[in-house]
Amino acid sequence: MSIRVIPLTDPDFKPFSRRIAWLAAEADGTPVGSAFLRLHSRKAHAHLGEAELTVHPAERDRGIGTQLLGAVVNGAREHDVRTIVADVDVDSVGDRFLQRRGFTIGLTLIYARLDLSTTTPDVPAVAGYRLVSWDGVPPDELVQTFTDARAGMNDAPSGTIAIPVDVWDVERTRYAAQLIAQRGEHLSVVAAVDGTGRIAGFTEVVVPGDGKGDGQHYGTAVLPEHRGRGLALWMKAAQIHETRRRFPDLDGLRTDTVDTNRAMRRTNDRLGYRPQYRTHRRKLDL
Repeated sequence: MSIRVIPLTDPDFKPFSRRIAWLAAEADGTPVGSAFLRLHSRKAHAHLGEAELTVHPAERDRGIGTQLLGAVVNGAREHDVRTIVADVDVDSVGDRFLQRRGFTIGLTLIYARLDLSTTTPDVPAVAGYRLVSWDGVPPDELVQTFTDARAGMNDAPSGTIAIPVDVWDVERTRYAAQLIAQRGEHLSVVAAVDGTGRIAGFTEVVVPGDGKGDGQHYGTAVLPEHRGRGLALWMKAAQIHETRRRFPDLDGLRTDTVDTNRAMRRTNDRLGYRPQYRTHRRKLDL
């Protein structure tokens, strides 16, 4: 039977992005695959589109993925997207599919996990700094300096993908924390404060609402002028100890790191994180 690719309305709207979608179906309506393209509303990010393609394993090698990818590329062009990116496990079927269709490797992510039943080393305090922590929305007296500290992620490795500086303001900082709470999850932040009272770095963890399974690191950053002192190691170790104490039923913590970010990889290794798998973020320039 012939395959139809049907545009769909996707309800997955977010504050700064939306998705367009397609369904691949047999003539009788039986679905055999789908594709999504996330479009960014912020002007600086509008050139990037994030794609997801899925074809049922039993229906592969029929050209369905190629049809879906064609719809994604056309949709991207219609919305002035200049680069499509897609995450696929290294050496997977999807990885090879995208490679054959001109997608190059933009960067490689290493996904690692910490088993919370193992022992985490105690890391000594860094002279000249103190640690503070909070749940959810930052305290009013720290929200501006916490927002400013997000600039510590601006020079994070991005491979060959042109990613502009991500601008944050206080409103966005508060909203991001509120959104996590609305999902029923727990956001915990540990930050290092310097002698002037300003935040020099931070690390975030999000834990499922029931406190079970695995938590996820959302971001760790240290401002450039405070690097080389061991702040990331100190903050993350403190956060692990606190997370273990507050959520005794939690099994582990997960994190992902660009493979060229050697400093963060060394930090994670020292804390006991163990690599689980690797993902290629492939890109296609239109």
